[in-house]
Amino acid sequence: MKRISLEPRPQWQGKMEELGFNYHTIEGETYWDESACYAFTAAQIDRVEAAAQELQRICLRAVDHVITKGLFDQFSLMANYIPQIESSWKKKEPSIYGRFDLSWDGSGDPKLLEYNADTPTALLEASVAQWHWLQEAFPDADQFNSIHEKLIERWKTLLPNLPQPVYFACVKESDEDFGNVEYLRDTAVQAGFKTQGIFIEDLGWDAGKSAFVDLENQAIPSLFKLYPWEWMEEEDFGKYIPGNVMRVLEPAWKMLLSNKAILPILWELFPGHPNLLPSYTSVETMERERRGRPYVIKPILSREGANVEIRDGKNVLKSPGSYENENTITQAYAPLPDFTGNHPVIGAWIIGEEAAGMGIREDKNLITTNTSRFVPHYFTEE
Repeated sequence: MKRISLEPRPQWQGKMEELGFNYHTIEGETYWDESACYAFTAAQIDRVEAAAQELQRICLRAVDHVITKGLFDQFSLMANYIPQIESSWKKKEPSIYGRFDLSWDGSGDPKLLEYNADTPTALLEASVAQWHWLQEAFPDADQFNSIHEKLIERWKTLLPNLPQPVYFACVKESDEDFGNVEYLRDTAVQAGFKTQGIFIEDLGWDAGKSAFVDLENQAIPSLFKLYPWEWMEEEDFGKYIPGNVMRVLEPAWKMLLSNKAILPILWELFPGHPNLLPSYTSVETMERERRGRPYVIKPILSREGANVEIRDGKNVLKSPGSYENENTITQAYAPLPDFTGNHPVIGAWIIGEEAAGMGIREDKNLITTNTSRFVPHYFTEE
């Protein structure tokens, strides 16, 4: 695994915008960064792919364990959503996608930091943007990236059983969320679905119909939402979701995997697993088991690195955020690699149940936040 400095392509901004990637620069700061890339060997890519596939397997085992044993208290869930989770799992409601965030420097075993299982972003850039970059920058190389094709095939498997049209929703005033949602919507259209766009703020509830409706008061049969389940719970309309006939993607059982409370459960079920980090529900257990070795404290529902705290025995590094009062878990510290002051985290994508590609975000800080940059990658046989 190498970080290579490059000269960005001429007029790269316009090329990205032609792909619908309009948020390549956010608030004047570089987000898509092709002044560098990461190079891998085919054997290294095989290792990332195998790790993602294995993590998906054990994560599904963990979901079944939580539901079978009724371990919901650890997840800070609203009680009326628990039957929704149980029902969606029992019905085997399908998932579209997810992203494992991994710490890895190209040697040894990739380590799971967390699973973005409900509302992962950086999809358009991992799928389309970096593939187009590859064709110009390294046309003789390859890339771990079958995301686009697998998304279309995944939607095709859902055609017989997912009511149409499928509404695609995100919040207003977020170019990044809108770009990701519109890309997913496009893959659904290519698979044969009828679709509609809607903003979360425009979702309505019709008591007479007992249905969620759009601005034209038409019932919404299926909803893909790039909006966290825990935020859906807190909305005024949230109380109407449990038991409603509207199909929701990602399904309710993904609430368990997007919650960091799943990390101690994974470690309990698969202690010593090469792709897992020791994780516990309390600082006391971590310090007893790890005997002073560095660890991280994470709020179970935090996003974009907010309120994450690294303790190495001498210093404490903590990111700001709005999750200060949430329940937390502890996880052994797996430092991100250091490439001349740049710290990459590998996002390994799962489409359906299959590993499908990866994207790399890097940060100058040890904690990856919403200001991290997306850096493309390629691999060769050697």
